[in-house]
Amino acid sequence: MTWDLLNALGIAAFAVSGALIAIEEKYDIFGIYVLGFVTAFGGGIIRNVLIGLPVSMLWEQEIFIYIALFAVTLISMSPSLWLQSVKKWLDFFDAIGLAAFSIQGALFAVKTEMPLVAVIVASVLTGIGGGIVRDLLAGRKPLVFHKEVYALWAILSGIVIGCNLVSEAWEYYIVFVLVVTLRMLSTFYEWKLPGRLVRERKTARLFR
Repeated sequence: MTWDLLNALGIAAFAVSGALIAIEEKYDIFGIYVLGFVTAFGGGIIRNVLIGLPVSMLWEQEIFIYIALFAVTLISMSPSLWLQSVKKWLDFFDAIGLAAFSIQGALFAVKTEMPLVAVIVASVLTGIGGGIVRDLLAGRKPLVFHKEVYALWAILSGIVIGCNLVSEAWEYYIVFVLVVTLRMLSTFYEWKLPGRLVRERKTARLFR
C-alpha cells in the first residue's frame, strides 16, 4: 500500500510536470495530455522494452492511468496564479517520483535476474526516462544531461539494490528517503556534474 501511494504521488508529479511544460510551450489541450502522459509513464515503458517485459503491462496500471489523467486535467483547468504555487512544490514531488520509480525499476530488473549493469540501467531509465521524453517532445535539451545532478541518484538506487545491499522493507524506505534528500539538496545547492574531464587549455593543445 505504501509503495502504491508513493508511485501514485510520483506519477501525479511527473504528469503535472509534463502538463506544465506543455502549457509553457503553448500546446493545445491534446498536447498537454500527451506530454503529461508520456512524462508519467515514458520511463517505465522504455525500461520494459530494454529488460524484456511486455509493454502491455502499462494497461494493467489502470488506477495510475486515471491518476495521471486527473492530474493533467487539474492543471489544464487551473488559473495561472495557482500554477505558480504548484511549481514551487514540483521539485519535491519530482524527487518522490524519482526515488519511487528508480527503486521500482531496479526491483523489476532484479526479479528477472538481470546483471548489475541492467539493474542500474533499469533504475535510471524508470526514474528519468519520462522526463527525457518530455523535454525532447517539447523541443528542449533534457535537463538531466546538462543542468542538474539527477540521474546520479537513480544510479545510486540501482547499485544499492543490484548489489543486494538491501533486502528488508525498512531498508528500501531508507534508500527512498536518501534519494529524495539528495535530490532536494542538489536542487537547493544547484549541484552540477562537470561538463568535461579535462581542462580547455590542455584540450586546445591537442588540436594545434
